[in-house]
Amino acid sequence: MTEESKNTDRVFNPSDITIPVTPLPRVRIRIALIGVLLGLLFFFIGAKPSWFGLDRSPVVGFIQITVMLIGMGVICVSGYAVIRALWRNQPPTISADIGLRLVSTGYVVALFSGMADVFGIGSHPLPGVPIFGVWQARGMEIGLALIAIGFVMMYPYKKQD
Repeated sequence: MTEESKNTDRVFNPSDITIPVTPLPRVRIRIALIGVLLGLLFFFIGAKPSWFGLDRSPVVGFIQITVMLIGMGVICVSGYAVIRALWRNQPPTISADIGLRLVSTGYVVALFSGMADVFGIGSHPLPGVPIFGVWQARGMEIGLALIAIGFVMMYPYKKQD
């Protein structure tokens, strides 16, 4: 029997092929989770500055809204970094790509809802004092819901056998 006939006699099954699973990049995940926690801290400082002894006004004003939105942006970017690290260098699925776009869309909805007065489309447009109103809060809630749905879609679920 020659070398060529030995190679052609063997039949490969799909179950014989194994793809190596790379380990989780733990340092990258830890750094990104620290970023999520810092973003959450910024978000809470903007949403409830009285918890930190920083409240200067009975209404939610422009600076508070801006700090809240910056915190939300840090949460979105760091959360994406965490979930992308969970994919272990594998290409993400189509639902994960759609989830990323939902996170981005949710942040844009929240950004434009929060800054509606500054952009001149809110109930208290400039030159008056921008105040965080009920409709702005609802728009930010819708944006946050889109962000949450996007993160759930991005999570790498195990495949059923």
